[in-house]
Amino acid sequence: MSASLEAEHLFKVFGRRPDEAVDRLRRGADREELRADGATAAVIDASFTVEPGQIFVVMGLSGSGKSTLLRMLNGLLEPTSGQVRFDGQDLTGLGGKELREVRSRKISMVFQHFALFPHRSVRENAAYGLEVQGVPRAERERRADEALALCGLAGWEKSWPDELSGGMQQRVGLARALATDADLLLMDESFSALDPLIRRDMQDQLLQLQQTLKKTIVFITHDLNEAMRLGDRIAVMRDGRIVQTGSAEDILLRPANDYVASFIQDVDRSRVLTAEAVMDRAVRGDEADCDCETAAPDTPFTHLCAISARVPHPVAVVDEDRELVGVVQRQRLVGFLGDEETVPGSCDSAQGKGGEKAVARA
Repeated sequence: MSASLEAEHLFKVFGRRPDEAVDRLRRGADREELRADGATAAVIDASFTVEPGQIFVVMGLSGSGKSTLLRMLNGLLEPTSGQVRFDGQDLTGLGGKELREVRSRKISMVFQHFALFPHRSVRENAAYGLEVQGVPRAERERRADEALALCGLAGWEKSWPDELSGGMQQRVGLARALATDADLLLMDESFSALDPLIRRDMQDQLLQLQQTLKKTIVFITHDLNEAMRLGDRIAVMRDGRIVQTGSAEDILLRPANDYVASFIQDVDRSRVLTAEAVMDRAVRGDEADCDCETAAPDTPFTHLCAISARVPHPVAVVDEDRELVGVVQRQRLVGFLGDEETVPGSCDSAQGKGGEKAVARA
């Protein structure tokens, strides 16, 4: 059963007089002022909660502080100030031995560069965390094989890491994390070293696994499209600070400031937005009797565009009881994509087809 993770007012300062630097940051000092005095503020006043079974993505450019933040979550780095609690336990108050116990049983990490042992087989690599725990050999091999099968590596147990492709090696790293049955997975740029197609396969793999395993996951990335695809919630970091936290739709539709707005400029909105995100909620009531097209509850933006191209009417959005909860005007779809030519299926002839009312479920 997954547990919640809480970070409360985390600061991490490297260099001279870190405690004094935190006090100055709280009073409004910026990074440049501290740097001039020999201190580097890597993370500044970061607070968030990750609910059980949620994928929480921390996104930012290089140097934004995201990897430092991740390493404070499992005690690899000690916060200068602030607290980390997991499953109700204050990790920042634990000693070295207690922290190692937590990391071996409750928290697993998947690294960017695989971190496999070249002299160990795939099975032995996947079982390594269990070996550290002292699990008997037969049991750890069974659990490692189960985790490898979950990650699509059944039949490769006796192979060596150098016989595997980069994507397969990363699957071994993921299997090693899953084999311990830890409730919290920390993933630090775990797919960024992979080729684009393999990277997307790994994203698919993670989403499929999460549907079954429902782990609590913190995923670090600099890739906005990856963040939008994976994250139930996303935190955007800049210069050590979290500048916005929300769902992919929140960040796309309601950027907190100019920095976030510029960051999301090139995102393919059609892969993220749904009927519920773009509908006009002011229009509500009973659905009129008609021969209606219907769609799934989380109707994708591209499907809405296709419907809009076929009919002249706004797309009505209805709930499971066929109650009208909003409508999507064609102009609204066009507005999100930029111009009418980008609306899939858009053409003058579509306006002449039929007169039926299109309906999507919210």
